[in-house]
Amino acid sequence: MRIRSLGVIDDAVVELSPGFTAVTGETGAGKTMVVTSLGLLLGGRADAALVRIGAKNAVVEGRIAVPGDAAVAVRAEEAGAELDDGALLISRTVSAEGRSRAHLGGRSVPVGMLAELADELVAVHGQTDQQGLLKLSRQRQALDRYAGDAVAGPLVKYAEAYRRLRAVATELDEITTRARERAQEADLLRYGLDEVSAVEPRAGEDVELAEEAERLGHAEALASAATAAHAALAGNPEDPEGVDAATLVAGAQRALDAVRSHDPALAALAERIGEVGILLRDVAGELAGYADDLDADPLRLAAVEERRAALTALTRKYGEDVTAVLTWAERSVARLTELDGDDERIGELTAERDALRAELGGLAQALTDARTDAAERFAAAVTAELASLAMPHARVSFEIRQTEDPEGVEVGGRAVAYGPSGADEVELLLAPHPGAPPRPIAKGASGGELSRVMLAVEVVFAGTDPVPTYLFDEVDAGVGGKAAVEIGRRLARLARSAQVVVVTHLPQVAAFADRQLLVEKTNDGSVTRSGVKVLEGEERIRELSRMLAGQEDSETARAHAEELLATARADA
Repeated sequence: MRIRSLGVIDDAVVELSPGFTAVTGETGAGKTMVVTSLGLLLGGRADAALVRIGAKNAVVEGRIAVPGDAAVAVRAEEAGAELDDGALLISRTVSAEGRSRAHLGGRSVPVGMLAELADELVAVHGQTDQQGLLKLSRQRQALDRYAGDAVAGPLVKYAEAYRRLRAVATELDEITTRARERAQEADLLRYGLDEVSAVEPRAGEDVELAEEAERLGHAEALASAATAAHAALAGNPEDPEGVDAATLVAGAQRALDAVRSHDPALAALAERIGEVGILLRDVAGELAGYADDLDADPLRLAAVEERRAALTALTRKYGEDVTAVLTWAERSVARLTELDGDDERIGELTAERDALRAELGGLAQALTDARTDAAERFAAAVTAELASLAMPHARVSFEIRQTEDPEGVEVGGRAVAYGPSGADEVELLLAPHPGAPPRPIAKGASGGELSRVMLAVEVVFAGTDPVPTYLFDEVDAGVGGKAAVEIGRRLARLARSAQVVVVTHLPQVAAFADRQLLVEKTNDGSVTRSGVKVLEGEERIRELSRMLAGQEDSETARAHAEELLATARADA
């Protein structure tokens, strides 16, 4: 990794070799920045506070070797990344304003893509992970992870049935608790539908009636106008001497007919005049019919206005016009059918709820059985690991229990509480020595014991769910003496099958490393490129002496450091 402007690190390169690498240095020298840098490369949360004061941004670049056929390589190539000679190049930039950018194999990608690949690449563990192990939910997750498909399969089915049961229960609760409101809603709908049914409106009827009312209200004026127009076009029988349009047009046509044979153009005009005459006669006839048919009956006008009043009463309540009223009625019929079917729906939902609860009970029982089986094997494996971590008499076990709840699901002949992950409460217990009762690790484990339990759990996971690289950030906190030697020895064994990186203050752990990196500050308080170096020979003995006694030149510390290295080499 190359790290620039991150925390106390100005510009440094960290080369992590295969096997076991220990990162050491004085407190505050910047060792944790190595862990932070790797976290950023793996999609961790960006924080502007990480950017070195005075710098515009912090940059972390990493080169991670991955097999070309590995799932992580395939997923990266699907995202457009390219492998560089069997390695995946990752970079992460964090600006002083907190903005973050990520690149994978030369391609800009969302930060979430890095997080997606992280689980396949590196397992990062620190003191916060130890505290996380104290939570019951994390203990159950650890057990489920160890159990693998035996739990994962039933858990998928359980989660699906659980979601459906929640949806059914919510709908059933809504119907039953809102029964009064729904009954009132149904009554209002019935009343409205009865009003609409009594009037029996037709679509567009309000428009038709408005037009008819306008016509009836002005019937005398309309009849007089139609009669006058008819007289102007076709003549008035009471005035034989009067001149009308039809007579004038007929005279014009007769004048042209006499000479039309002498000029085709004049003949065409004669034809057009003839068409005008036909049109005049048609319009005159329609005007006569209109005047004859016009109904000026005041009783009809009263009936129209009464009908319009009835329609207006509906449009005030149920829609802007009659068409909208009819649409409301159609929707209301459907809603009333739904409300009237509440009793039937309640029965259906109740039956479905009971069936889902029974199904959940069976799946919860399957989860309990699978977890119980896996817990015995998991506890035995962790106990065996603790024996090699200077806790030979410690015993680890799991308590899998349920809480009785009359509203729960039936598991093992009892009604028990249940949640999205089953009905089990899983708790990790530790008996640190013979005769000691098993107690929850949250109450019965010291800091050093918790560190070793955490390491043992991770070593067991390494055998069942391995990743290429393990990073431990002071996971040996609270441990010293023989226990520290055993932790170093166990980490060295783990490094035979995976890359292991440990940030540590313990010389007993560092001595077992295949490679030791020292992080040290310059006089101005920064870590530069030369501030992260590989320790070999005399330099490594001096650093181990410092870690042992705080004095690099102490002969006693040097002798102890040499003895530690000799012990580690002999164990290898």
